[in-house]
Formats: sequence, structure tokens, C-alpha cells
Amino acid sequence: MVQTRLFIGGQWVDGASGATIDVHDPHDGSLIASVAEAREVDVDRAVTAAAAAFDDWRQWRAADRGRVLLRLADLIEEHAAELALLETRDTGHPIRDAQRLDLPRTAETFRYFGGMADKYQGSVVPVERGFLDYVVREPLGVVGAIVPWNFPLMFTSWKLGPALAAGNTAVIKPSELTPLSTLRIAELATEAGLPAGVLNVVVGYGATAGARIAEHPDIAKVTFTGSTAIGRTIVAASQGNLKRVHLELGGKGANVVFEDADLTAAVNGSAFAVFHNQGQACIAGSRLLLHKDIAGEFLERFTALAASIAVGDPKDPATEMGPLTSPGHRDRVLSFLKVADDEGDTILSGGRAPADPLLADGCYLEPTVVRAAPDHRIAQEEVFGPVVVVHTFGDEDQALRIANGTDYGLGAGLWTRDLSRAHRFARDLRAGMVWVNSYKRVNPGSPFGGVGLSGYGREMGFEAMHEYTEAKAVWINIDADIPPFYPRG
Repeated sequence: MVQTRLFIGGQWVDGASGATIDVHDPHDGSLIASVAEAREVDVDRAVTAAAAAFDDWRQWRAADRGRVLLRLADLIEEHAAELALLETRDTGHPIRDAQRLDLPRTAETFRYFGGMADKYQGSVVPVERGFLDYVVREPLGVVGAIVPWNFPLMFTSWKLGPALAAGNTAVIKPSELTPLSTLRIAELATEAGLPAGVLNVVVGYGATAGARIAEHPDIAKVTFTGSTAIGRTIVAASQGNLKRVHLELGGKGANVVFEDADLTAAVNGSAFAVFHNQGQACIAGSRLLLHKDIAGEFLERFTALAASIAVGDPKDPATEMGPLTSPGHRDRVLSFLKVADDEGDTILSGGRAPADPLLADGCYLEPTVVRAAPDHRIAQEEVFGPVVVVHTFGDEDQALRIANGTDYGLGAGLWTRDLSRAHRFARDLRAGMVWVNSYKRVNPGSPFGGVGLSGYGREMGFEAMHEYTEAKAVWINIDADIPPFYPRG
């Protein structure tokens, strides 16, 4: 059984219009559920409920807010098998990845911010004698969170964890493609003791429910993960009340392999960097930069590994790569391969649906390796699929020019045994996150976010708590002998 209604003010309710959204399994196109569709009026109801709950929730002891999140983390672990299967059916994530990565990271994030709630402190500023100046961090109010379809369970925790720990209330809109795990989190949050109205879940389309969240005058902050194009529309819509906007947008990650790298580690790590979750990750290492001296051997080993990846039913524990999340997105990825062909790029492996007839009804694509010029579209625009573009370079300066040669700046990686080069190159990469001799590592304590067209603001860590609070400076005159500026009498 899955929850199929909206969660507003602590109640499960139908949408005002009565309309529903069909949620399909990308493995075979089968219908999983029909979920109530939220439209503008439903978002308004949710914001009203969140605003009403804010005054009480913000006054809870921070430790008590933290205990609710800690209990939620425990419940997620208790229901791990159920949640992993739900995420796999809804998104196409291989069950092995949902169990090994998505579920632990979700629980860890809620547990981290549950522990953070009563440890996020203000400060005292040293000012002139006779005054005490202290700074407190206060919650913003109602947070509108818009969650993407690629990691819905994990991103729900990334946004709700710091927002709720800081004392905000929330209206969250999961993608209409993958809403089921977020709805289940709302059920578990209620079981954990979260008061009515503190969390509200509205499932709807971006053009209606999402747009209303972005423009709503009673929402103090919008946090959005998704495409750069939609990020721009949110910024424009937010101007009415000058709400805070936090954007985690697209990426075109450069993954640079130097001639002294451990090739076995680099080949395996680079495959994970781009093919994990079918390449549907903003931080994917989708541009592979190879030093000319090792490019031939590396590509031979890398294409062999890509061809050996087990593509299939994501519910099968042996599956290493499942389907793309929707037919529309599969077609978009295929359109990039058509563009690459038109521009004279070379597909070295993959580029088509698997031959297995059992996968014919699903949104499948083989792991794909393309050799392309750095200025071609497939090397500049985010494909968001199991497609990696290969370039070669001769020296460090050329590698840096190619790596920094897009408008994105989310994640990047490099593989080398030279410690000085690692620090130097990481310093010069234009990216919010850099991995050395690894890729796609995340942790609740480490800030996550980008620069350029990859957005602004940070998820995770103390940086996230800054994002969900406002600083208030309080000045106290502690010396009665300080004369007034305009003495009278």
C-alpha cells in the first residue's frame, strides 16, 4: 500500500480539483499508483497550515525538535526494506543502490541535523566598551521545497533536515514522476512526533504547484533542485516578496585522469561517477579528460567495463544499472546522441537500448561513451543520462582549460599520485566540490552546491543551517555612564 493523497495540516486530503497524477514504473511502464494532484489552491492551503504551525514549532526547545528528527531517522532505518523497494519501483534505481546508498544517506542526514538542532549557536561580537553585541540565528518561517525526480528520498532529507532543525515549517513538492517516497516520509514524520502543519506535502506539476510555491507571498524561502532553466523562472517568480532562493542546478562535471593515476582505481571510479543512477545526477562525472599518454589503455579498459555493466530490472539485486526514470527523459537523452552524430562525434560504445526483449517496455539505454570536441553540444550541455564524453589533453594547463570550459561549476574530480598537483588543480577548478582519487562522495557534514549555472547556496553541514536561518544582532548598553549623542537637561 502506498499513500496517494496530499498531506496538509496533519491530514491526508484529496486535491481540491479531484484530479490525479498517474505514477508509472520505468522498468515496464506499469501503473504503480494514481496520486492526488495539487494545484494553486492546495498550495495555498498548505502554506496557511505551515504558517499557523510556525509560531509554535519555532518555540520548541531545539533539543526537542532534534529528537523528532532523530526518531524519524530511526524509523527510516526500521522501514529500510520497504522504502528501498518503493524508491526502486518509482525511480528505476537499482535496488542494490537504494539499499546501500539512498536509504543510509537519508537516515544519516536526518540524524545529523537532529543532532545539530541544539548545537547550532549564535555568537558574541567584540565591540566598543560599554556595549554587549550578540548575534542569534532565527528561523525564516515557511520554506517551500521543490524536490527533483532523480533522488527523491535523499533530497527530501537534504531539504527537510536543516529546515526543520532550525525551526522552520515546510511545504514540499516532490516531482510528479516520483512522489511516493516523500509521501511515505511524511507518514513516518508524523509517527516520529512532528506536529500537524510543520510538514506539508503537495504533489503537483511545476507549472502550477511549483510556480505557486515560487511566487507565494507567505513563503520566506524556496529551495529548489533541478534544471538551470527552471531555476531562472523561480528567481523571477520570487521577486514579489524578495524571498530567499536556494538553487542546486545542473552540472557538467569534469573528471580528469593524469598520466600518473592508478588506472584500475580511476577506471572503476570514473564508471561509478557517470553510470551510477543511470547518469541521472547533477554531480555526474560526465566529461572524462584523459592524459594523452594513458588515453588508449584507459579507454580500452573503460569501454570494456561499460559494456559489462548489468543493465536490467532494478528490483533484481544483480542489476547494476536500471532504466531512466521516464519515457520523456529517455527521449531527451537520445536526442543528444542524435546531435552528437550530426556534429561528427564518435560513439565508442553503447548509444542504444539493450537488446534484451524483457526490457523492451522500459526506459533503458546502454552505458554510452562518446568522443567529442570540447565545444560540441554534448560536451557543453547537461545530458543527465548514462553518457560520458571523452577528451584528451597534453598538459595540466590544457586540462584546466577544458575542465573549466563550461558555464557549470558543481562537481569535478581528478586522479593523480602527485599530492602537490592534487592541491594545485583542486584550487584552480571552478567547482563547488572537488574529489581527488574518488568521485561523488557526499556526507551530511560536507557542504554541497555549486557556482555559475550550477546555482548558489549550499545543502548539508553548518552551511545549510546558515541557509535556513537569519542572523539578528542585539546591542545592549551595559554602561549607564555613556553619554547620549544629544544631551539634554
